Amino acid sequence: MSNDYNNPAFKKLLQKLQEESWQLELIISGFAIFGLFSALTPLGVYAKAAQNNEQLYAFIISVIVLVSCIILLGNLLFHVILRGLWIGALGLRYVSGDIDYDYLKYSPKFTRYLKKRVGSFDRYISRLENYCSIIFAISFLLIFYVLAFTFTMLTIALIANYVIDNESIEPWGNYIGIPVLIFIIFGMLITFVDFITQGWLKKKKWISRIYFPIYWVFSYITLSFLYRPIVYNFLDNKFGKRISMALLPIYILILVGASFKNERSNYFNRDISSNSIVGNSLNYEDMLIDEEDFIEDVAISSKVITQPYLKIFLVFDDNIEDNVFNFNPGLKPERDIRGFKTDIIFTTNISRKRRDSLRRSYIKTLNDIYSIRIDTTHYDAEFIVGESLKKQKGFETYIGIKDLSEGKHLLAVMRKRLRKKDTQTVYVERIPFWYYPD
Repeated sequence: MSNDYNNPAFKKLLQKLQEESWQLELIISGFAIFGLFSALTPLGVYAKAAQNNEQLYAFIISVIVLVSCIILLGNLLFHVILRGLWIGALGLRYVSGDIDYDYLKYSPKFTRYLKKRVGSFDRYISRLENYCSIIFAISFLLIFYVLAFTFTMLTIALIANYVIDNESIEPWGNYIGIPVLIFIIFGMLITFVDFITQGWLKKKKWISRIYFPIYWVFSYITLSFLYRPIVYNFLDNKFGKRISMALLPIYILILVGASFKNERSNYFNRDISSNSIVGNSLNYEDMLIDEEDFIEDVAISSKVITQPYLKIFLVFDDNIEDNVFNFNPGLKPERDIRGFKTDIIFTTNISRKRRDSLRRSYIKTLNDIYSIRIDTTHYDAEFIVGESLKKQKGFETYIGIKDLSEGKHLLAVMRKRLRKKDTQTVYVERIPFWYYPD
């Protein structure tokens, strides 16, 4: 059959599909809810791991996908509940028909009120049908809104990093990048105003002429050309327009509601760092039971040590490498390959022997920077590249503690840092533990 939208046969097919779309909606919602519930935990773990490993791009992508899944899951659950209510109402109508207010024999005052406020049962079913269809459609539209915001922020970041801060194209980077960045930020705000006012800027003749170039540019940045027909179909319908108006305050209320938590103490909570009177579970490897638990900075094997040695694990991050470069500038490469790169276009001329020499120098500098102390006693430690039980990359060392007395002790991991050419020693982490040898 021809898919010409002006063809009467095609319009008849669309009408038939509209009437039977509720079955497809329920099938899609059921599979999607199952898949989304299954994906939430792995995505949360991946996002937490990327955050702890300071993988910025992986963290941003995982958070965007996680937020999209949560939005879609919430809307589809609401849709299934309403669609179930709609099916129940249809079944009741088959048995009982419409509401017979005369049979109820209420007083004239209540009868008039109920006929006005409640009305026909068929009208109630029709409203439920409208709610279900709009909520199902808007569920996927909200994902595009998340992507639109993400791509706008990404555009600003790319201009700032690769044009304005690009030393290879100075000073033209500033001359080009700053005006473009101002245009993007200004355009973002104007587009947002037009969005929340549901097209007010498009209605004013002289303003619309100024706004049109901004609208055209942002239609590509936000990918709105893909979902624009759905947006305008919402806005030309009074019922859909009300739903769109309610979206922003509803999600603001959800965010505010999700921010509430039950605090059990005025002084202590789970996020407080370890010290002489606090033992945070994230500093003990055997206490990282949940999938989303990861070492943040430093960890030891257990809170109670029974062996005559102590394992200390230091999580790797960019700050460690930057600090190594500060104390040993010779290790800083001409081209920093950290970040989101591809091996396809990356080549290196460093020989294996030279690379091994640089690695040894790196570890030597690292061990010069970091020091270990238990209570008031300094311990010699030699960190090597290792991996935690949670598969986090970092550096590990073992120190002998057989001469320690039984009971509580405080491990202090310290590092040197440069401040205005002065070398300072600061605490990285302080972790309490108990030593009771077997």
